Amino acid sequence: MGVTLKELADLVNGRLEGDGSIEIKSAGPIASAKKNQITFIANDKYLKFLEMTAASAVILREEVVCTRLAVIRHDDPYYAFALILDRLYPEKESLQKGIDSSAVVAESAHIGIACTVGALSYIGENSTLGDHSLIYPRVYIGRNITIGKNCRLYPGVIVNDDTILADNVTIHSGTVLGSDGFGYARHKEGIKKVKQVGWVEVGHDVEIGANCTIDRGALGPTKIGNHVKIDNLVQIAHNVEIGDYSIIVSQVGISGSTKLGKGVILAGQVGLAGHIELGNGVSVGAQSGIRKDIPAGKTYFGYPAREIMKAKRIEACLSRLPELFKRVKNLEKSKE
Repeated sequence: MGVTLKELADLVNGRLEGDGSIEIKSAGPIASAKKNQITFIANDKYLKFLEMTAASAVILREEVVCTRLAVIRHDDPYYAFALILDRLYPEKESLQKGIDSSAVVAESAHIGIACTVGALSYIGENSTLGDHSLIYPRVYIGRNITIGKNCRLYPGVIVNDDTILADNVTIHSGTVLGSDGFGYARHKEGIKKVKQVGWVEVGHDVEIGANCTIDRGALGPTKIGNHVKIDNLVQIAHNVEIGDYSIIVSQVGISGSTKLGKGVILAGQVGLAGHIELGNGVSVGAQSGIRKDIPAGKTYFGYPAREIMKAKRIEACLSRLPELFKRVKNLEKSKE
């Protein structure tokens, strides 16, 4: 069953332009959306599709002109679209509540109310699973682990001993929490592993993508703050601390004992050296290398990373080097 456009406009507190009785059944991308679908534009590069899309409605900012479609006006079309997706595509659980007969749950483990533990999953000694949490098949949960309420662990997740997850944590397939940090002491007879005796703490409302690794602390915890969002293929080393509301994009690597303030954004393939600090609200552009502290509120880019305007000026100069080199050679010839 669909939803009327007016209902969706009311849901997001948007301003409706056009026929509010239009039935919306699903959502689609602006370039290929069809009748009875809703779409959105949050990036101006997609405005070119506005005059040709077959969508029945579109979510737009106030200043974007559109007369051929029904429109929901909103200050943040992407956020409004996210709310609408929740309405159009409600969660459908594929697993029945309860513990599958093939799962292994230690006698000392505590399973909360209305939990699901899927086939071939394992929950170790003295571990706790909070109410309404969902453990998909083939998940390993070690000893002395605390998992909060309404958590969701997808197939293949490994949570090693002593890890702590707060409420509403989602972890996608293949991610490992609490693996050993990379600690070794070189000496005259070789390389000695330094035992990692810390743990991992994850705050509430955190989502961690697929195939990430978050190492346990060498001593004490590795900490992931509240509302943090981590993309796929991210490596977080021992004793790293990530502040609330931070966003870590795919293929980022954060070395040991580095601290990120609140609201930090690390774009794809950023690399951070160890034992440095990034202040609140720092943003780092893709493929940048960070080797030293960055003050709060700054935006850095490049390798080595610099303040973004300085980095852009340097890039502009580098692009002119062939021309400048030719001019220098001509000047040298003219003096001969």
